[in-house]
Amino acid sequence: MYSLTKLPYAFDALEPHIDARTMEIHHAKHHQSYVDKLNAALEKHPKLQGLQVTKLIADLDRAPEDVRAAVRNNGGGVANHDLFFAMMGPNRGGRPVGKLAAAIDETFGGFERFQQKFAAAAAGHFASGWAWLSRDQNGMLLIETTPGHDTPLMFGRKPILVLDVWEHAYYLKHQNRRPDGIAAWWNVLDWDRAERNFVG
Repeated sequence: MYSLTKLPYAFDALEPHIDARTMEIHHAKHHQSYVDKLNAALEKHPKLQGLQVTKLIADLDRAPEDVRAAVRNNGGGVANHDLFFAMMGPNRGGRPVGKLAAAIDETFGGFERFQQKFAAAAAGHFASGWAWLSRDQNGMLLIETTPGHDTPLMFGRKPILVLDVWEHAYYLKHQNRRPDGIAAWWNVLDWDRAERNFVG
């Protein structure tokens, strides 16, 4: 059975950029609910319970049709939140490093241009979803958004970093001002983790 991944920092560790109450509700309520619903969906399919959640959602066809939608929505919710929370930390922010920095420069013409394009994609995504920096099967970087809890893993791409643009990720502090939530997130983004995702 799947379990809630513990945060590697305290709820208030990302203050003032992301408030403690948002972190607590987001992790302990929203994230936990996706774990619980995924476990419920797989109760009758124990062979699937032993798979890493990323492998489970990368190959949805292995999930029986009667639970496939639940696996897609809740398994995606688990995997996406696991990565989202792991990609942040106190005293982070700044700029990309190493090979990822070079790839961003080459693909987007510099960090500032990447940052602008990523923020625009995240702010412009309609309704709930996620914004990603991904790597495709040819090793090329791309900025993309996905609805609901879909993930680039479902399409054969590798997530490098991710931003949650569901309202529950920013609404308590920023209300309907999603761009403000995006701007705050850059200050807690862990570029060392993004580098490991890129080269791993």
